[in-house]
Amino acid sequence: MPGRVVVVGGGVVGACSAYYLAKAGFGVTVLDRAKFGAGCSHANCGYICPSHVLPLAVPGAITSTLKTLFQRNSPLKVRPGVVLANLGWFLGFARRCNRRDMLATGRAIQALLNSSRSLFDSLIRDEKLECEYETKGLLFVFQTPKHFEHYRHTDELLAREFALPAKRFDSAELAALEPALKPGQAGGYLYQSDAHLRPDWLMSELRRVLTGLGVEFRENCEVKGFVKNGRAATAVRTKTGDVEADHVVVATGAWTPLLNTELGCRVPIQPGKGYSLTMPRPAVCPAYPLIFEEHRVAVTPFASGYRLGSTMEFAGYDDTMNRSRLSILTDAAKHYLRDPLAEPVQQEWWGWRPMTFDGLPVIDRSPRMGNVLIAAGHNMLGLSMATATGKLVSEMLGGGKTHVDATPYGLGRF
Repeated sequence: MPGRVVVVGGGVVGACSAYYLAKAGFGVTVLDRAKFGAGCSHANCGYICPSHVLPLAVPGAITSTLKTLFQRNSPLKVRPGVVLANLGWFLGFARRCNRRDMLATGRAIQALLNSSRSLFDSLIRDEKLECEYETKGLLFVFQTPKHFEHYRHTDELLAREFALPAKRFDSAELAALEPALKPGQAGGYLYQSDAHLRPDWLMSELRRVLTGLGVEFRENCEVKGFVKNGRAATAVRTKTGDVEADHVVVATGAWTPLLNTELGCRVPIQPGKGYSLTMPRPAVCPAYPLIFEEHRVAVTPFASGYRLGSTMEFAGYDDTMNRSRLSILTDAAKHYLRDPLAEPVQQEWWGWRPMTFDGLPVIDRSPRMGNVLIAAGHNMLGLSMATATGKLVSEMLGGGKTHVDATPYGLGRF
């Protein structure tokens, strides 16, 4: 047996890390401060999207962001106090808003996305996961000709730099492709590489598989730090006692900065709150998952339901439900869809996305403890990158060759 690994964090990244570690022969214990799968992995839009290679920090992002900050229903909301308290993070973001950094970051994002997309196919097939996995693609819909034509530049860049062409549909073609849309939409772009699934079902299925692999779960187990011996952690210290470990994986998402002192490094993550609404399928339900790019709202049709999601709120660790953010989702859907909503609303939800200013996750060892590996900061792509991250984690702890170059995700870039 290679040893005992304690995975701190029961979200999708922690779950996939536990899976690949267990398959590699490690004994695994998963700790979570609440319930396994109850955080940001629970009710997101479920996209596995190789199309999303570009970070948020792109040329012009600062100008476009400033224009929306004072709009009442802007999909992006930033509290001024959060900016002042975390000025270094926001300045770091601003410095990355150039073409060179955008392309370099995009290539590092793409490596994880492409690997994950393939690994999801294998994982779901091999483990017979029932999670409503569909591979029909992701459809970007544009309401106005101006925005439809403007997106052509992005589409051309993705095709040229990342070999990611989309299939373009004019207004009439889009109406024929997706009859659930209101007539008169300007057009759309279909990324056929993308897939989607129901994330809460995925987490339930992963728990089933992990249990069968002998993985132990400890819930409501808040981690306070580590028991150290020299430059190694010998146990994870929790509110309910110490958990011995040969290796530790810290997959704590937006909570990771709270462990910075213990980890001996600065993991620059800001919680970016996203929202979703889940309901039954409307009478006229979309066939494709949709992104309304002009409104920054997403729609996911599941076989068992229907979800509206997105928005971004930088409000620190505010754990309240901002109901005005939910109305942004419903109002946007009414612009585009014949039958935008259904009753009853089954769940109103929010989750903290772990946002790094450069758009890349941290997958690296703690500089203080060589047997502690950090796997956090996946921004809005935690689900999309989870399988590749989990496999990479198992390879790094196993000491073998990694299937993806881990260099771009190192702490040294900060």
